[in-house]
Amino acid sequence: MNEIDRRDSAGRVAARDSASHIVVMLTLTAMLGLVGFLVAGSIARSATQANGTVSLRKTKLGEVLVNSKGHTLYMFARDKNGKSSCSGSCAKFWPPYLKHGKVTAGSGVKASLLGTTRRSNGSMQVTYKKHPLYGFALDKKAGQTNGEGNVAFGGKWYAVSAKGVAVVKAPTPSTTTTTIPTNSNPYP
Repeated sequence: MNEIDRRDSAGRVAARDSASHIVVMLTLTAMLGLVGFLVAGSIARSATQANGTVSLRKTKLGEVLVNSKGHTLYMFARDKNGKSSCSGSCAKFWPPYLKHGKVTAGSGVKASLLGTTRRSNGSMQVTYKKHPLYGFALDKKAGQTNGEGNVAFGGKWYAVSAKGVAVVKAPTPSTTTTTIPTNSNPYP
């Protein structure tokens, strides 16, 4: 191949430039993807490590359990007998609250209800009243409850109350009124 074959009609080296441009773009894309993956993994690990206090925080749902950063903790309706049913891609969206050090009960949280369960990978997940606890990837700020009532990975997700039960979002009040005759019983 001679020099004329490598130049376009304007006299530029066309084939070599576009091939090197593609290689550079692919390399940059791969590097950005790797950096994003490492940053996301670091954020997920730090958000799910429990070595602080499980507390109560007032939210639009009322008072719910939160981690030491104020992020809402959730329970998964599919979990049975204190064992987690959330792993793989589920655990990416609903990171398990893992124990790394001592976990303490904040004001209003019963220390006797805190515990742990062993996950399939051997790590220890924090439980409350035998419910494994999870964060939610879309709760970006303290006090958010974006995971409440979601149906994902085969079950419903709920914020957890101080009693260790699901916080069920109250239905919005209707604007209609019902009158009950004075001689009838309002209870079934």
